Amino acid sequence: MNILFTCAGRRNYLLQYFLETLRNKGKVLAADMEITAPSLAIADKAFVVPAVYSDDYVDIILNICRKEKVDALISLNDLELPVLASASQRFDEINVRLIISNKRVIETCFDKYKTLLFCEKLKIDCPKTFLTLDNAREALEKDIIKFPLVVKPRWGSASIGIEFPETFEELELTHPLVSLKISKSILYEASREHLDQAVMIQEKINGTEYGLDILNDFSGKPVQVYVKEKLAMRAGETDKSVLRNNSVLEELGFQIGHALGHIGNLDCDIFESNGKYLLLEMNPRFGGGYPFSHMSGADYPAAISSWIEGHTYDFKGFTKKYDEPYAKCDTLIKVLK
Repeated sequence: MNILFTCAGRRNYLLQYFLETLRNKGKVLAADMEITAPSLAIADKAFVVPAVYSDDYVDIILNICRKEKVDALISLNDLELPVLASASQRFDEINVRLIISNKRVIETCFDKYKTLLFCEKLKIDCPKTFLTLDNAREALEKDIIKFPLVVKPRWGSASIGIEFPETFEELELTHPLVSLKISKSILYEASREHLDQAVMIQEKINGTEYGLDILNDFSGKPVQVYVKEKLAMRAGETDKSVLRNNSVLEELGFQIGHALGHIGNLDCDIFESNGKYLLLEMNPRFGGGYPFSHMSGADYPAAISSWIEGHTYDFKGFTKKYDEPYAKCDTLIKVLK
């Protein structure tokens, strides 16, 4: 069984988990546009590919799959998900299983405004959000929201372009600034059809932040939820975290998994504030917070690998080590050249 990770980047830990799971049963392959991507250095075989929006990107990935007899593909990048999902039939034709959700799920998660509409249908609380500067000004004047606010891309990734205005003057400056940042970043391609509504203005939530890893099987049914309290963030990614025994959030995770019907892992961010849980965003992929679930007793790679082989998976081996905090630390590895 050979598994290809695309946009593998810095996710060494995830590739290592799969390497340990597969052992002598197959290979872990990695592709990235940068030869110096750390994950390429630990994969059984590495490939340098073009950017995800290149015209020949899908063709090149398909060729790798054919040549290397790839059984399954896992993407680790928000921007790549819709690109691969649109080509799902081509992967089916060569018997490569995409561990990727369908286009509806990806669009619901990638478009942060559609995420809020999804929450409204489920009656899940979320931050008050506005798509125009005028509507945000009016809400401020009526005390519906208060400073500080969050101004961010509607189709966002990796915390690109997020600003936190604290006054009307800063709001007037940051809104066009975020729009400009979008136009000059990799987010432009995803936003260009709706540039006039590509910036969101949101109330800033203060409170305890949680990350949920919601694992769905290949039929889109939720089977596991791990609830972590985020103790510290670094560069937009969870840096310190601890598993919590929170039945309310665990139940909410199963509710989201059932309603969304994603495939594989869903990385979900939730704030607890003033006695309420508010959902901020969902990412239908392995996120930077998954290692904390893994260290706390989860083994999503083992389950996914078993499903790829066509087997069921017995989750009795999973444990939940509550209240044991973990922290990431930097390390150096020799990269390819």
